[in-house]
Amino acid sequence: MRENELALSWVKFMTAEKFYSPLKIGLFIVVLSYFLWNLHATFTLSWVGEWNFRGHVNFNIEIQDLSGFVGTLFRFAAGILAFGAVVYYFVKKNLSKPALYKILRWLLVLEAIYWLSLLATAVTDTQSMLSLLNHMHHMTLELWLRSFALGEVPSIVESIVPPIVLLILAFKLSPNKPLKGAIKWVLITGTVYIFVYWLLNSTLWLSTWLAKGTTYLTTYPQNLFSFVTTIFGVLALGIYAAYFTKKSVGAQSLQELKLKKIGAIITALGLFYLWNYLTWIFFGGWSSWYAWFMGHNADLFLLSLPLLGVPLLFANELSEKNDQPKQ
Repeated sequence: MRENELALSWVKFMTAEKFYSPLKIGLFIVVLSYFLWNLHATFTLSWVGEWNFRGHVNFNIEIQDLSGFVGTLFRFAAGILAFGAVVYYFVKKNLSKPALYKILRWLLVLEAIYWLSLLATAVTDTQSMLSLLNHMHHMTLELWLRSFALGEVPSIVESIVPPIVLLILAFKLSPNKPLKGAIKWVLITGTVYIFVYWLLNSTLWLSTWLAKGTTYLTTYPQNLFSFVTTIFGVLALGIYAAYFTKKSVGAQSLQELKLKKIGAIITALGLFYLWNYLTWIFFGGWSSWYAWFMGHNADLFLLSLPLLGVPLLFANELSEKNDQPKQ
């Protein structure tokens, strides 16, 4: 009970007594990162024409690239909407509840469309892999299963699961509905995102390890640390997030949630992306892992998440300071 009271007092402190709080500034930077990263992805057009090879058109690559670009446009629209809403809130220092819910629902729908656009990649790649079953003399069944598990399974999961939970959350999010349902699906959606990020990144690291060999890990300690944190660390974070979600789905209001634990989860996920980004900057090197993480990663803006998570880590401490009588 005391912990909930502290959380409530902290929320009041951050929203009423100090408008430009660390939490709000962190939120602004994360939203700005989301907007800028999608701006960059939208207007980076080096992929145009890569489906042409020696006069022949690879229609699978063409379909994948065009579908992915359409999805990027929707995510860019989400970035514009989110950034515009945050700027408006900071300028006007107010945002009505109906407007907030409407903006959030649109953001969720636009984000769902982005993930759904990746279905074209999943379908075309799966079709190509299935066609190889008729020519198994080119590869063993074990190699085929490994390639399918590391390549097609992540594509299928990312194009189906996130859109489903995002659209359910958009439906549950309404000012006329009890907050309990929205809180439940916010927690579920966050947990699903972590597991999807784990699946995408771990399969890429496993593919790199199988191609480069164990020496690629043992010779370079930063690679070994990245490999371990990706395969086991993010998985452990997802399991903890699932446990936290299970314990918190009955919350009737935001004040009943454990803010410090939410902050820890957000910070840990952000540090994973920040670490891998800094590793490449300071140590360099290139592989299929870094080609994915640095060159084709649509979620690299997540490295800014600690700026949002760290203020939540100190939620109770800030509440206690606010509760102390002024001298």
